[in-house]
Amino acid sequence: MRASPKHQNPATIRRLYDQPVKENDPFYLSRIQMLDNNACSNTGGQGTDVSFQTCKDQVFTLESSMAGAGFVAYDSLSAVSISSSRSPFSPHGSQSCLSDPRPSPDNTDGSPYSGSSVVDDSNKLKHKLRELELSLLGPESDTVDSCNGCFITGDHQVASMASFNCAQLVDLVPKLNLKQILVACGQALHDDDMLTVTGLMHVLEKMVSVSGEPIQRLGAYVLEGLRARLESSGSNIYRALKCKEPTSSELMSYMHILFRICPYWKFAYTSGNVVIKEVLEYEGKVHIIDFQIAQGTQWMFLIAALAKRPGGPPSIRITGIDDSQSNHARGGGLHIVGQRLSEFARSYNVPFEFHDAAMSGCEIQLEHLKVHPGEALAVNFPYVLHHMPDESVSIWNHRDRLLRLVKSLSPKVVTLTEQESNTNTSPFFSRYLETLDYYSAMFESIDVACPRDDKQRINAEQHCVARDIVNMIACEGPERVERHELHGKWRSRFMMAGFSQYPLSSSVAMAVRDMLEEYDHKYRLEEREGALYLGWVNRAMATFSAWR
Repeated sequence: MRASPKHQNPATIRRLYDQPVKENDPFYLSRIQMLDNNACSNTGGQGTDVSFQTCKDQVFTLESSMAGAGFVAYDSLSAVSISSSRSPFSPHGSQSCLSDPRPSPDNTDGSPYSGSSVVDDSNKLKHKLRELELSLLGPESDTVDSCNGCFITGDHQVASMASFNCAQLVDLVPKLNLKQILVACGQALHDDDMLTVTGLMHVLEKMVSVSGEPIQRLGAYVLEGLRARLESSGSNIYRALKCKEPTSSELMSYMHILFRICPYWKFAYTSGNVVIKEVLEYEGKVHIIDFQIAQGTQWMFLIAALAKRPGGPPSIRITGIDDSQSNHARGGGLHIVGQRLSEFARSYNVPFEFHDAAMSGCEIQLEHLKVHPGEALAVNFPYVLHHMPDESVSIWNHRDRLLRLVKSLSPKVVTLTEQESNTNTSPFFSRYLETLDYYSAMFESIDVACPRDDKQRINAEQHCVARDIVNMIACEGPERVERHELHGKWRSRFMMAGFSQYPLSSSVAMAVRDMLEEYDHKYRLEEREGALYLGWVNRAMATFSAWR
């Protein structure tokens, strides 16, 4: 059977990252604008195997390792230590897919194993292994046939069968394509073919590496998600991944690395600021509601731009809505963001007020937003609406409820940036394939910007990306908080809430293209259906659109 998680809903986890604002240099905007894309270190330590340790709930988890002053990278996931008695491949406690638990009439000592059951299972395993080999390598392979007759009778049968399983699968590894194995493993799990899942996960352990090629790094975290799904530990894995929770400064540095080496957040900031500045150009009182304010970096750019407005700047009020990961990264509540933005606005002689709404978007009601008469209102949704449960998850349908609430405020403009991926209501295997495709492109885009053995890049991927991958693979129902939708679906939701699309001027695309000059030439920008699509090679990664 496929296992489905049964634990409490984990905290919403941001999947992309914001740039920190340095305490000792809050006004130096040019330093914020002139980002160094070569900040990743070229140093790295030698690799070793990672051990999956258990944490309270006895689940598998990736752990960071530091050895003295040097960094120990994970070269494979093959060293697995489990304090639980469970098999790492079976969702049921002591039940084994290799044995028949029914006693045999010939078995006088009460052991569940009998000669006939082991022989039957060994033949089944050899047949299954041959099927795997034929599907993955083609009909010319003779790896499995060469082992015919390798099973013996007596007390060594079970051990021999296990040895055959491991040895023969490992022999296949050099000939196999990792992405093909990942796809086959997801298909087998979808088909409840646990014998195939067992074998393929064993193969994957020998092929993945968090310091390897992009597909190897993705494979390491996909394998963790598969384990979590089998163990029905979708939410436990979040707690386990926090066994060695980074400090606030460490998490901030990991977010900062991804902000610098990938353009995804700057795509949202640049597009949103150009549109908001155009719409609010002649307004005297401006109110911006940001549903994921993070560190507030986006609004420094806008404050500086509005300060240069002919006739003087408007008065600006910002309402910030928080998320737990940003709170931890900044080392405190939204008052820190408010102080930074207030000091920054003061340095530009811009009248400024900050209002914090320290709650998740699901909890927001009209009274929390403090909208005043006479204000020109802009609302920002940067990579956050996909975390809101919709009608498929909750009768409250917070995703559409928030859009209707915002529409009732009559905003001048609403900006939306989201991942261009379809994982919301997709069944498991479709969602699994989409996750592989999307994150393959993301890891490739990271790979061109940072060395593979860079310890900071490894930590950034582990602490800022891995949990999202695990969530999409391991969790179902309310526990699955990563629920992306394609732009066409977002357009339908906004139109049903009463919005019409705001046409983007040529200045928006021009500003984004200028920003992309800092990055690899494989990033693409396309405008269609009134939205901007940011892509990596031929894969669309994120979209930006504006509404009124």
